[in-house]
Amino acid sequence: MNKPVFFDLQVNGFAGVDFQSPELTLTGMQAAVAGLERHRTHGILATLITDSVEALCRKLENLEALRKQDSRVAAMVKGYHLEGPWISTEAGFHGAHSKELACPARLEDFQRLFDASGGNLKLITLAPEVEGTIEAISSAVTQGVRIGLGHTNAGADSIDAAIQAGATLATHLGNAVPLEIHRHDNVVQRLLARDELIACLIPDKIHLPAFVLQNFFRAKPQGKVFFTTDCMAAAGMPPGLYSLAGYELEVGEDGIVHLPGDDRFAGSSLTMDAAYRNVIDCLGLEEGAAEAMCSSLPAEHFGIRVQAPDC
Repeated sequence: MNKPVFFDLQVNGFAGVDFQSPELTLTGMQAAVAGLERHRTHGILATLITDSVEALCRKLENLEALRKQDSRVAAMVKGYHLEGPWISTEAGFHGAHSKELACPARLEDFQRLFDASGGNLKLITLAPEVEGTIEAISSAVTQGVRIGLGHTNAGADSIDAAIQAGATLATHLGNAVPLEIHRHDNVVQRLLARDELIACLIPDKIHLPAFVLQNFFRAKPQGKVFFTTDCMAAAGMPPGLYSLAGYELEVGEDGIVHLPGDDRFAGSSLTMDAAYRNVIDCLGLEEGAAEAMCSSLPAEHFGIRVQAPDC
């Protein structure tokens, strides 16, 4: 039987390499690619978190230059996922992102980012209650960019408007929310209830305990769940200190990634092969169904085909 081949729509770094670094080198990207391949991941959306538009453009341009220098890097990095900067600044909802760098959406900023990506921007995670985002969604969708709702405290009207404008995903659903929220009337329940939105879930048993993963999975229609790692530089590495966008993060023996002395999660150290095993163990899925939600289904949503180099 062929080994599974995975696609991951949210990868902030891997194998000790932080994709957020302005000094990201070809050697670093090659190391990250080799690490991803060891864990049977053969396609990703390289993910950049909240920063100034100018800085994000420079990072995208650098990533594009690295893709052009190495065919293996180009084969791995199928496109880009911008998580921010159009996110909520409310406490708890911006997560480990810098609220000082979050900003309203402007169409000219979207176009700058899209152009800097070489047309390879595939996904933007945003908060639809932020000024200008509905117009940005409409513009992005016409250029083939998918929209995920995340780092948000959107009400029903904002979620409605985002879906009507073309949003199709809920990014790391159940996370980037305060520890204490209204028991019923909260953004997790609002997003989970929308059958139009595909729930992107992190199956590390940390971001979502196993019983929560089960509940969320059962709440969605068939075909409306994708799995992702939201991993950062610690993925595929031993416990220790790793960087993410200028922050020094601590990863313990339990695999939890957080700011030293801070309980907030800051990405994960999950690898996609471990995610696949957790999905089977927690949800009782057959291998083929689990692989599809960790690979072909999300890849197809972005118009991407993924295969191992030896296929």
